[in-house]
Amino acid sequence: MLALLRTFSWQDLRHHPWRSAAAVVAVMLGVALAFAVHVINASALDEFSQAVRTVNGQPDLELRAMQGSLPEALYEQLATHPQVARASPVLELSAAARTVQPQPRSSAETNAETSANTAAARTPLRLLGVDALLLPTMAPALMPRPWPGADRLALFAPSTVFLNPAALQALGLAATGAEPAPQLVLRAGLQELRVRVAGTVAAGGAPLAVMDIGAAQDLFGRGGQLSRIDIQLVPGTDRSAWEQALRALPGWPAQVVFAQPGDAAQRISNLSRAYRVNLTVLALVALFTGAFLVFSVLALSVAQRGPQFALLAVLGATPRQRLALVLAESAVLGVIGSAAGIALGTALAAVALQLLGGDLGGGYFAGVQPALQWSAPAALVYGALGVVAALVGGWWPARAAQALPPAQTLKGLGAAPAQSGGGRVGMVLIAIGSLLTSAPPIFGIPLAAYVAIGLLLVGGIALLPWGMAWLLHRLQPLAARHALPLLALERARRMRGSAAIAVGGVVASLSLAVALTVMVSSFRGSVTQWLDAVLPSPLYVRSALNAPGSDAALLPAGFAEAVAQLPALERTEPLRASPLQLDATRPALMVISRPLGPEPERNLPLVGDALPVPAGRTGVYVSEAVVDLYGLRPGMEWPALSKAFRPLALDHQAPVAIFFVAGVWRDYARQSGAVVMDRSVWLRLTGDARTSDLALWPRAGTDGQALQQAIRAVAADYANKAAGGPGAAASGAGASSDNASTTLVEFVSSGTIRERSLRIFDRSFAVTYWLQAVAIGIGLFGVAASFSAQILARRKEFGLLAHLGLTRRQILAVVAGEGAAWTGVGALAGVLLGLAVSVVLVHVVNPQSFHWSMDLDIPAWRLAALCGAVVIAGTTTAWLAGRAAAGRDAVMAVKEDW
Repeated sequence: MLALLRTFSWQDLRHHPWRSAAAVVAVMLGVALAFAVHVINASALDEFSQAVRTVNGQPDLELRAMQGSLPEALYEQLATHPQVARASPVLELSAAARTVQPQPRSSAETNAETSANTAAARTPLRLLGVDALLLPTMAPALMPRPWPGADRLALFAPSTVFLNPAALQALGLAATGAEPAPQLVLRAGLQELRVRVAGTVAAGGAPLAVMDIGAAQDLFGRGGQLSRIDIQLVPGTDRSAWEQALRALPGWPAQVVFAQPGDAAQRISNLSRAYRVNLTVLALVALFTGAFLVFSVLALSVAQRGPQFALLAVLGATPRQRLALVLAESAVLGVIGSAAGIALGTALAAVALQLLGGDLGGGYFAGVQPALQWSAPAALVYGALGVVAALVGGWWPARAAQALPPAQTLKGLGAAPAQSGGGRVGMVLIAIGSLLTSAPPIFGIPLAAYVAIGLLLVGGIALLPWGMAWLLHRLQPLAARHALPLLALERARRMRGSAAIAVGGVVASLSLAVALTVMVSSFRGSVTQWLDAVLPSPLYVRSALNAPGSDAALLPAGFAEAVAQLPALERTEPLRASPLQLDATRPALMVISRPLGPEPERNLPLVGDALPVPAGRTGVYVSEAVVDLYGLRPGMEWPALSKAFRPLALDHQAPVAIFFVAGVWRDYARQSGAVVMDRSVWLRLTGDARTSDLALWPRAGTDGQALQQAIRAVAADYANKAAGGPGAAASGAGASSDNASTTLVEFVSSGTIRERSLRIFDRSFAVTYWLQAVAIGIGLFGVAASFSAQILARRKEFGLLAHLGLTRRQILAVVAGEGAAWTGVGALAGVLLGLAVSVVLVHVVNPQSFHWSMDLDIPAWRLAALCGAVVIAGTTTAWLAGRAAAGRDAVMAVKEDW
């Protein structure tokens, strides 16, 4: 076999290097894309996990509140527990930071500094208040390291922070410090607080600042509040038993969540798993189409070398040896393509990690700058996939070489027409695929749905010979009076087995293109309708900080009411979004409070009808993700949510609210789930009147610029009031004169939000259009290669037609007619298969992966144009492939039979 590869196969490669190179490139691109996506995701997830471990340390348990903060008294109870070795209190805060000059020399410099710093970009910063005395044993990566010349006790000083490398880089500060010490302005809400930087911490990950917990409580006015308590137990303590004993204590808060150290990394892994798998499957589409390109190249090669294979058979090569030879050629193409693909994928991943970080568009790893994590087992797996794809693509050409009749081939008569069965195998595959669509996801991944899509495609392609015979037989009467169309249809019908193989690539690629087109169109249409429903007002105002969901971006209590008093506004509607951690192993829910009114269905994009709320119950409306993740249905009560809103001081008493699921709404923004309640309920349960966004309805004829200036003035007033609060007094500076700047709040219209959202959507799905073009191009290349292979085998048939009086133009018309018939049937089959696959994508894959539904939208004109382009391209391809054969001397074409 090796001798044949070195002589027989190598000679063909030398004469047709570009053809083999095309197959190698197809496998290389498929492996490279899939492996690059894997490396980027694995690197980002590993970096995120390491960052979580360094920041959180390695306690045995973490205690958090489901929402809000823990009382400091709980720390005292835990620290004195006999089974607790160490208890470390932590206050987690978020802010936006910018650097300032510590001591301007004049009023003019002060104004210049204010103007420059106002315009400076702010860095989102996670701030941890910790007990430095406990850090060496609990979380050594967070231990402050004062700069040379700094006070040794700076780690306990008020308004003093220590930054990690990511924060230093983002803020443009030197890692070795400077004299005088650099200062930062931290903005939380509309309040600005000044701190000085005294050193560094070793923790990696996103920008982070560490300071003394007492100083942090004073600075931000959070006295007596904790975000979490890290626990290290006495060796030998049973963690589960200790946790159960705590829960059984009288007065123990029921809303305290016990979390394992790795729960945070596991949450982000679970949340991003479906996204990562879907992205990998999408990347493997290129490998799937690459298999068809390998098939096309080898089919053409086998057809051209038909006499040589026949001669090998005469010389003693068995059919099994000819089969093995072609499979070995396909394996060589696969190995070379896979090796190049692994190298290219590694390079692509390195470049993407350097330029884009670890986020590929899903937003799960935004801000993470991971190092490349190369895995040899993963490289072997993806390399093996490339080889398998090449072997699958080479199977049918290998079978053709095996079944090649030596004597007939040496005479130049080609192979006998392939016969097709009744399509039973295809029917069975489609039936099994249809059944699998009703299977539930496995570990949150729609594996059964992916298998169903594969079975539908393979089953549909297996039905092609039967479908071609049925359809072409129905078309035959229409061409009965026209010789050339009849000849083309009859030839296509009788060679339907070869035709099915030829157009199989077109059917597969076109069906994927149709499915992706329908899915993207359905998703975009549903997102557009959803944006119309959730953006009712023409104008919105929010904090200028880009930190959604964090306390730093909340507008202060009373701000919404003050804005509502402006005479230029007809009405306003405040909205508050707050995270809620019901389960330590799941991502946090988002609790949204907004005025719902007596008809919530007018303010929410409900799926189905809203139920009437029974007396004594509090109605809430959950997103589709909550239904899937928490097993809720409309009409059910939700005790876990009631527990989360039970005040800590009233534990083990009757819940303050019994929540009733009154409806389900569609939400495309929060994959982990969201709960909507009326704002009055939120205020009654929490007393927290801060807002995240404020919807504005200006009166008719209102000057928009004047309205914005008036709202900015209100924001400046609240910022100036905050400057006299406890945090500002502690900082010694508070919010300076730049509080009145226009950067406190930002305004955005509903049209701008809609346009920005759809632009992001289109950019996210741009890769699908590229994959569609590549897939269809490979399919058409397969048609060209198959036609070329058959024309080489039919050269004497064309010579006979020429002897019978057909002109070159007529022979080309017959070939083009065959191409039109084949690609026409292939286009019809591709559309039908694509629509079936799109139904699975829209109604099974997306709900199981991301927990949201969408309405099926079929862009008929776009699909018709796509099919028309494929038929025209296929006909032209067949015509071009037939020109060489039609141009041969007819006498020379049949001379070998004389």
